[in-house]
Amino acid sequence: MPLLRQPLLLLSRLAAVQKAVVTLPGTSGMVARYVPGESTREAVDAAAELAGDQMLVTLDFLGEDTRDRAQAEAMVAAYLELLAELSRRGLATRGEVSVKLTAIGLALPDDGPAVALDNARRIARAASNAGSLVTIDMEDHTWTDATLDIVAELRKDHPDTGMVLQAQLRRTEDDCRAFAHEGSRVRLCKGAYAEPESVAHADRHAVDLAYVRCLRILMEGAGHPMVATHDPRLVAIAQAMAAGLGRDRGSFEFQMLYGIRPEEQRRLVAQGETMRVYVPYGAQWYGYLMRRLAERPQNLALFLKSLTSKK
Repeated sequence: MPLLRQPLLLLSRLAAVQKAVVTLPGTSGMVARYVPGESTREAVDAAAELAGDQMLVTLDFLGEDTRDRAQAEAMVAAYLELLAELSRRGLATRGEVSVKLTAIGLALPDDGPAVALDNARRIARAASNAGSLVTIDMEDHTWTDATLDIVAELRKDHPDTGMVLQAQLRRTEDDCRAFAHEGSRVRLCKGAYAEPESVAHADRHAVDLAYVRCLRILMEGAGHPMVATHDPRLVAIAQAMAAGLGRDRGSFEFQMLYGIRPEEQRRLVAQGETMRVYVPYGAQWYGYLMRRLAERPQNLALFLKSLTSKK
């Protein structure tokens, strides 16, 4: 199964394959396992259900690689609508939004970084007014420096802005040291993008070891680590590490994806851990789904079955 990871990641970027998958009957059931819907209402309904189970949520309006200003503006408008709805339904304090900078203009020619920063500020202000938070997602390694620069600028006015670091990148241990300071919210994930070996660990075991090293740096720091993993070994390591360092349970949190290991999510909540569920929504679910299959290729059998199901 590990041999399937790179092909699946490559498929996530092929428009022809995406068109075929989107138009085939039988995909909706599989997609619904990971994406609760395309509308704001469906996303907030999912958030409300999770909040009822004493979980926190982070909501991501799916989209990336925006090459058009109007499209970037539409993405911002969707986030403003989402934050308003979270506030209206009394969920703002239990929810935050996750934003990919290429979705709001970073990839635009010439002035992409300036456009993305301005748009991120608009979302951050709306989140602050609603009583919610923002986390800036990390994308493939070509955007890492630009993303960290924008996070640093955002934090001047919105110090609670969260960020994401990917353990598979060789640079991430240094980045963890730089961002493990007081008040810094850092989501640590393994990484879901196909990266060259020159910048990333290729072996899954090496990625796991890098994750543990990065996690220790964050746990030993004064910030708020957000432990994004479904791996039971890493969950156990994070709990033991936090206990050994004398960390209060509220000083860090676990994060898992919507639809993946929900029983484990509930188990951790029952233990008194803080659990935040990453809830993606929107029409652009294809790339997200393919990256989830790449992370967990055993799901591919379920996906293929859903394509041929007559039910």
